[in-house]
Amino acid sequence: MLLQVHTLALMLFQEGGAVQFDLLSMWGAMEWPARAVVITMLIMSVWSFGVMFDRLIAFNGARAQSRQLVPAVAGALREGKLEEAVKIAERFPKSHLAKVMASGLLEFSAHAKSSEISGEQIEASKRALERAEAIVHAELKRGISTLATIASSAPFVGLLGTVVGIINAFKGISSEKSTGLGAVAGGISEALVTTAIGLLVAIPAVWMYNYFSNRVEAFDVEMANSSSELVDYFIKRTQGARK
Repeated sequence: MLLQVHTLALMLFQEGGAVQFDLLSMWGAMEWPARAVVITMLIMSVWSFGVMFDRLIAFNGARAQSRQLVPAVAGALREGKLEEAVKIAERFPKSHLAKVMASGLLEFSAHAKSSEISGEQIEASKRALERAEAIVHAELKRGISTLATIASSAPFVGLLGTVVGIINAFKGISSEKSTGLGAVAGGISEALVTTAIGLLVAIPAVWMYNYFSNRVEAFDVEMANSSSELVDYFIKRTQGARK
């Protein structure tokens, strides 16, 4: 059926101006189900672009602040200044690494003042790091699942508009008692426009979903590496205190 629709569309363009492509007149000729489909896809498009801009700003901010954070915290830890390291991490609220480091450092520094730091206290610091990683991971993924939903559903919503347009085309044939192109032009136009809008909504959404998913995975690796390095630091500091 879709092949027949595209064949008819090609015939329309070959008519040499017999049928003009006018969006306003097409919108006026659309039945309310086709209009509902177009409005739904426009809402989905606005929503998806809103998520895209939000995640781009958040991810770029996290990357930029993390680049400033890591050397500053590393320098404070080399000097054994835990409280200063915590303060440095708190100065970078957009950084995904800062949130994880601050949680682990706060937990460890609560026990570092005592003369003996047990393995259980190190495990408590490790669990604090893991909890922070899970929380930050959820924050980074906020809205990304919406892009997946829009990317998978937009073509089907467009297909619904295609079906409605074809139905409208056959209604035109029935009402005008004619099988010429003029009788089906409106319905075919609805079908093609809704299909095109569905694809235009879905393609950017699926591209950006894959892009953001890859960036979240990279952030997860960075957080895991930072947590592992902090745990090693806690162990070395504990062993140094016991000597």
